[in-house]
Amino acid sequence: MTVRLGINPITWSNDDMPELGGATPLETCLAETRQAGYAGTELGGKFPRRTAELKPILDRHGLALVSGWYSARLLERDAAAEIAAMRDHLDLMVGMGCPVMVFAEVTGATHGGRKQAAGTRRVITQAEWPEYARRIAAVAEHMQKRGVRLAFHHHMGTPIQSEADIDRLMQLTGPSVGLLLDTGHATFAGIDPLALARKHLGRIVHVHCKDVRRPLLDRALKDGTSFLDAVVEGVFTVPGDGAVDFPPILKLLAEKAYAGWLVVEAEQDPAKAHPLTYATMGYRNLSRMAKDAGFAVG
Repeated sequence: MTVRLGINPITWSNDDMPELGGATPLETCLAETRQAGYAGTELGGKFPRRTAELKPILDRHGLALVSGWYSARLLERDAAAEIAAMRDHLDLMVGMGCPVMVFAEVTGATHGGRKQAAGTRRVITQAEWPEYARRIAAVAEHMQKRGVRLAFHHHMGTPIQSEADIDRLMQLTGPSVGLLLDTGHATFAGIDPLALARKHLGRIVHVHCKDVRRPLLDRALKDGTSFLDAVVEGVFTVPGDGAVDFPPILKLLAEKAYAGWLVVEAEQDPAKAHPLTYATMGYRNLSRMAKDAGFAVG
């Protein structure tokens, strides 16, 4: 089974913290993405948002658009309102040939601030779950008709963060609602990413390969550090440079014939972690581990 390796531009420039790489030009990000070996990139804040503008830029660098983060507010608005709000973003995903759209619920989210401890978030109540599931299923079915799968991103500081949150979401929705497996966010939330992958293997449509520096994670949890402050301290890194055991996860995905993208997403302070150096390290490590697991890397 063939997979392609992509990267998120947060390696170079963090949209939540413009002081981290905010001055780095898009051209530098794209040129170094290709130089490091990647076949594609996810969307970032500096990217044009119209197909006619973005496609020639990525074509010039020999890159595909893998996907792009969408901030949903389905706890605040119904499916029709969400579909209307996401129209331009979905049009871009369709126009660029993206197989999935990274979809995160951000109602009451805290991951973009520095005042609250990582993990502080808006919790979905028992009474809210049935309607929430109906809304997200309706949105996912709309996206699927356009040829794009919804890849739900469990994320620190958002309403879908814990293993119980993910399990409930998967239980109350059908296969139109795909799961984005993020190894770093799972680990940060106290979830074994291998166990999570095994449990929801049939729903995984996208993978973020994020490694974690365990001593820094333990300190962040002990000190009640905010998510962004933990990022600045270096809690995340590229695959093979931290504590996440990627080989069994990749082997499980290969056995299931996963054929999507494997995306390196390792937000760090670029002043401390040279982007091209870490992007290259991530590509080499992930490519080697993917091949060892039984994948062909396209």
